[in-house]
Order: sequence, then structure tokens, then C-alpha cells
Amino acid sequence: MPSSIGPQTALLRRLVHHGLYSARHVRKAVDDAAMARLQAQVRESETRHSGEIRIVVEAGLPNSYLLKRLSARDRAITLFGKLRVWDTEHNNGVLIYLLLAERRIEIVADRGLDRHVSIMQWHALLGAMRADFVAGRFEKGIAAAVAAVSDLLCQHFPLAAGAANPNELPDAPLRLG
Repeated sequence: MPSSIGPQTALLRRLVHHGLYSARHVRKAVDDAAMARLQAQVRESETRHSGEIRIVVEAGLPNSYLLKRLSARDRAITLFGKLRVWDTEHNNGVLIYLLLAERRIEIVADRGLDRHVSIMQWHALLGAMRADFVAGRFEKGIAAAVAAVSDLLCQHFPLAAGAANPNELPDAPLRLG
């Protein structure tokens, strides 16, 4: 039996699995009330630091990503660029990305923040939320991610007394499905 059957079968399974997820799943995982609460959390967070936080919840990877065998991380990095999270005054934008089909969370931070945070800190932060995502507690996991990222931004980019953080990016989470 040719060895290529294994990878082809895995690709087919992944295509079918991701194809089963839709906008309905995204709305169920993060309903309108949860969207409003997360938006308020981001808005409040950004009153305490100069960073910008974007949240994206996506049903499944686009077929083009699956056919190229790309990962949730690859998609998060692409969205980081497409949504211009990198384009903040202090290079301290952060994307929190949840891929429902794989129950994966990815955090992509611009170089301003990333240079202050070790890979071990990022892994610890993600590990703390993984149980919520595996259990389907998506809002709780995303809220924990926002809180943890906010803490890092407050530590490294606090607002001076009386200063305001101009809102450079939308606070509302983005649902893709």
C-alpha cells in the first residue's frame, strides 16, 4: 500500500471536519450577549494601557489553508495582518484567535509586546485557557485570554495618569464562519 494514502486520508478527514463547522456554530459558541460582554471587556481593558486587542472566532479554516496543510497559527498570523493589528502606534496590538473546528486558541502579539514576553509566558497563558476551550466554555476562555493579555499590556504599556488610549482598532469581536 502506498505511503501517501495516510496523509491523503488525514487531509480528507480534516477537510470534512472543518467543513462541518459554520457560522451557526460560531454564533452558538459566542452568541450576541457574549459578543457584547467581550467587547465591553476589551473596551474597559484599553482604558488601562496603550495596547489594542482584537478577538476573532472562526468556524473552520478556509479550504485553501487545509489543502496547503496550514495551521490555526498560520491563519491567526494572516488575520493579524489583514485586520491591521500590527498597525498600532506602539506596535502593541494583540490578536486573540479561536478556531472552533480544532478548539485551538492562538495569540499573536506585535513586536512591541512580544519582545517583553517570553515564549514560556505565552505557553503558560494559553495552557491556562485550553481546558475552557476543550470543555466548550468559549466565552470564559476568551475572557480569560483578554484578561491575561490586558495584564501583560498594563505591565509593559501602562497609560500615564490622565492619558487616554485612542481606539485604533475595533473593540467588537469578529465572527468568521
